[in-house]
Amino acid sequence: MSGARRSSLRHSLLLSGLTRAGLALTGLAVVCTLPVGSVHADATPEVPVVRHADGEKLSLELIMSDPMWIGATPHSPYWSLDGETVYYERDRADSDGDRELVRLALNGDGEDEVVTGAAWASVDSDEVTFNGDRSAAVFTRHGDVFHRDLRSGSLRQLTRSAARESNPFFLASGAVAFERGGQFFVREPDGLEWQPAAVKVGEDPSDEELGEDYLSRQQPRLFEVITERQRRRTQARERRTARLIEDPTAPPRTFYLGEKVDIVSRSFSPDGHSLAVITAPEKRDEGRDDKMPEWVTEDGYVNIRDVRHKVGTASQWTHTVTLLDAEQHEHFSVDFSGLPGITDDPLADLRAAAAARQAEQAAGDAKDSEAEDAEAEDAEAEGDDESTKSEPRPVRVNDMRWSPDGARVAFQVHSYDNKDRWLVTVEPTAESAKAPSTVHRLSLTGWIDWNFNEFGWLDNSRLWFLSEATGYSHLYLHDLADASTRQLTEGDMVVSDPTLSPDRSSFYFVANDRHPGRFDVHRVAVDGGSPERLTSLPAGRLTYRLSPDGERLLVRHATTARPPELFVQAAKAGAQARRLTKTVSERFADIDWVKPEIIGVPSSHHDRPIYSRFYPARRDSRLRDASGRIPAVVFVHGAGYLQNAHMGWSGYFREFMFHTLLAESGYHVLDMDYRASAGYGADWRQAIYRHMGQPELEDLQDGVAWLVAEHGVDPERVGVYGGSYGGFMTMMAMFKDPDLFAAGAALRPVTDWAHYNHPYTSNILNTPDIDPEAYGRSSPIEFADGLEKPLLICAPMLDDNVFFLDTVRLAQKFIELGKEDWEVAIYPVEPHGFRRPSSWLDEYRRIFELFEEHLVPDAGS
Repeated sequence: MSGARRSSLRHSLLLSGLTRAGLALTGLAVVCTLPVGSVHADATPEVPVVRHADGEKLSLELIMSDPMWIGATPHSPYWSLDGETVYYERDRADSDGDRELVRLALNGDGEDEVVTGAAWASVDSDEVTFNGDRSAAVFTRHGDVFHRDLRSGSLRQLTRSAARESNPFFLASGAVAFERGGQFFVREPDGLEWQPAAVKVGEDPSDEELGEDYLSRQQPRLFEVITERQRRRTQARERRTARLIEDPTAPPRTFYLGEKVDIVSRSFSPDGHSLAVITAPEKRDEGRDDKMPEWVTEDGYVNIRDVRHKVGTASQWTHTVTLLDAEQHEHFSVDFSGLPGITDDPLADLRAAAAARQAEQAAGDAKDSEAEDAEAEDAEAEGDDESTKSEPRPVRVNDMRWSPDGARVAFQVHSYDNKDRWLVTVEPTAESAKAPSTVHRLSLTGWIDWNFNEFGWLDNSRLWFLSEATGYSHLYLHDLADASTRQLTEGDMVVSDPTLSPDRSSFYFVANDRHPGRFDVHRVAVDGGSPERLTSLPAGRLTYRLSPDGERLLVRHATTARPPELFVQAAKAGAQARRLTKTVSERFADIDWVKPEIIGVPSSHHDRPIYSRFYPARRDSRLRDASGRIPAVVFVHGAGYLQNAHMGWSGYFREFMFHTLLAESGYHVLDMDYRASAGYGADWRQAIYRHMGQPELEDLQDGVAWLVAEHGVDPERVGVYGGSYGGFMTMMAMFKDPDLFAAGAALRPVTDWAHYNHPYTSNILNTPDIDPEAYGRSSPIEFADGLEKPLLICAPMLDDNVFFLDTVRLAQKFIELGKEDWEVAIYPVEPHGFRRPSSWLDEYRRIFELFEEHLVPDAGS
C-alpha cells in the first residue's frame, strides 16, 4: 500500500459535496485545507459498472437515486371485508415518503386502481373489529367510525366530525363503542349516542374538603349554623346523585382519578359495565432533553431543537391500573405488588457495587485493594438485605385485553428493568384487583425482547400468548379453568405474527423452521398437534394476512434479489400461490445482480454457525496481488437486533446493489448476522449483555478468517463499513483489533453508549450509574487510542437518533490523542436515515474511494 494512499485519509472535517480539498473545522475557525496526498480529480478511482442487456450502465448515481426507479413496491397489503379485493399502499413518485392506496379486484382483469375521490367512500380499513358472529365489522378512517354489514355488504358512516374517533368495537349488546377525546362513547343501532362513564384527572369537586388546621376544626364544633350548612350540602349532593342514578336519560357520573396523574391508556369492557385505566405520575422525571442545532434553515438563523434524553437520566416510576364499575360507580386499584418475583432485584449486586463506589468517593480515602474488597463485600451484603425487603420493582403495563364476555381483563406487565414480564388476569371486582392471577412469568438474565409480546383471548377462559421461555419465541395456550399451560409450537425456530382463525379452531403464524433465514406461514390447531407448513414459495421472507373467511392467505413475499410482490393462495398445505403484482421495473429486472449466498461461517467461540450473506467477486484480475490473493469488504448491519442474512429482500437494498458493484470490481463481500442479531433466539440476542462490541467482534474475526481460508482473501486487504450499530462495530473492530481491517467507514455511529437513548441501551447495559463497567467496555470512545488504520466517519447533523454530538466528541478525542488517519464527512440537512439521493451518493462515493485507496494492491506487488 502506497504512502500517498495512506496519507490521504487525515483528520479534516469534510462538508458533504466537497472534494477532499474541502473545509476543515478547527474549533470555531474555518480554514481551507488541501490534505497531504489528497486524490485529485484526474486520479479518482473509476467506479465499476454493470451493464443492462441493452448496454445501459449501472452506476453509483443510479443505485443511490430515488428508489422509485426499482419499482413501486407494495406495502401494508390487506383484504376487503368481502374478500374480493386486495388493497395495498405504494410510494408516489417524487413524493418524499407520501403513499397512495391501490385497489386490486381479484376477479377482475388484474389491473391496479388508485383510490381517489369518491372511491374512498367504499374502502374498508386494514384494521377492523368483528362482532361475535362476524356478521358485521367496524373500523375508522380519517378519524371517523364506519360500520360494514357483511350480510348485505352495506357500509354506514357512524360519525363525521372534526374530533378523532378511534378503537371502535362491538359491545355484547350489538352497539358500537369507540373512543373520542379520551372518553368512551356508545352508538346504539337506533342511532342514540351515549357515554357510559366520564373519567377525569383531579379531585372530586363535590367532596367535602374540611381544613386540617385548628380553626377549620373549631368552627363546626362551636357553631351550629356551620354544621347545618355542611349537612344540607351533603343532602343536596346525595339527592342529585340519586336522580342521576334513577333517571335513564341523565348524563354519566364522573370518575375522578385524583391529582398529579396522567392517563396513559384506557379500555372499555365488551359487556359495557367496566373500564380499565392506566395512569402514570404527572410529574415523573423523563430525563433532561438534549439540544440539536439545525444549521440550514429557511430564515438563515440557527434553530435549536429539543431532542431525546439520554440513558439513565430519567427517574423510575410505575404505572397504576384502576378498574371502574360504570354501573355501581365504584373504582379500585389493581395491586401488582404480589406478582411472583417482583420484589427480587436482579441488579442487586451491581447496585451494591455502585453504593460502595459512591461511599468510597464520598469518604475520599485512598484504600488499598484488600480494604476495597472488604468494603465491597460489606456493601453487597447490605444491598442483599435491602433487596429482601418487600418493595416491588416499578412496572409498566404495556397492554390490556378484555375477555369476550367482559368478565376478566388481562394485563401484560413489564418490570422497569425489563427483565421480567408477567401476563395476569383480573376480574373487575375489588377482591380480585387485590390479588391478580398470574398466567405466565417470563424472566431473563438479559432483557425481554421488544418483539414476541402478543397475547389475546381464545374464548372467555383461555388466553394465548407468545413467550421466549424456551429460548425461542413460541405459541402457548393457558386455560384459566385448571391453570394449565400448553406449548403449541416447539423447536429451534422463531414464531411470530400469530393470527387466530375466524372459527377460533387454529392459529396461523410465521416461522423459520427450515432455515433461520427462510420464513413460511404455518398453522396449528388450538387443541394441539403438529403444525403444518402452508406456503411453498421460493426460499425467501414473507408476511401474510388471513382472509376474513379464513380460506385464503394474502402473502407479501421477496427473495434476496427481488423486492416484495403480492401473492394469494388457499390456506392449505401444498396450495399454489398466484402472483398478484409485478411492480419491479424492467430496468431493475434486467440487471445481472449478484445474488448473495446464505452461508454459515464456522465460529471459534460457540457451537453454532454465524449465518451470513456472501457476495463472491466476479472479476479479480485488477485486484489480485502477485500471490493470487484478492481483497474483501465486510458489511456490518445496523440496529444490533436485526436479521439481514435471510433469504428475502433486505432493508439495506442500496447496500445490496452497492455490493454488486464491489463484486464486479473484484471484491468479496461478507455480511454477517453477528451475535445480537434477530432470528436466532434469546441466547444469540443476549450474548452482548453488559459487553456490547466484544461477541460481535469475535464473530467478525471469524468471518475474516473464513474469507482468508476459504476464498483466498488477503488478510492485509479487508475493509469494513456499516451504519448506526454497524458504525459502532466498525469502530470497535478498528480500535480493539487494529490489524483486522485495513480501512473502515463508520456511518452515523454510536461512539459512547452513555449518550444513547434509555429504552434501547438500558436493556443491554443497564444504566451508567449502577453499571459503569458495562459502558466503559462497550463504548468506542474508550478505545480510541487503538486506531491505527484509515477511518472515514459519515455523520448526519440532524440525527435525532444517534446525535452528531457522538462524532464531535470522538473527533476531539482523536485530536487530543494525535491521531492522523481519520476524517469526517458531515451532512448538514440529513437525519439518521438519509433522504436526499445526493447525500447517499456522496457518502457511498467516499466509501468506495476509501476501499479503492487502501485495498487495491500496489503496482508491481
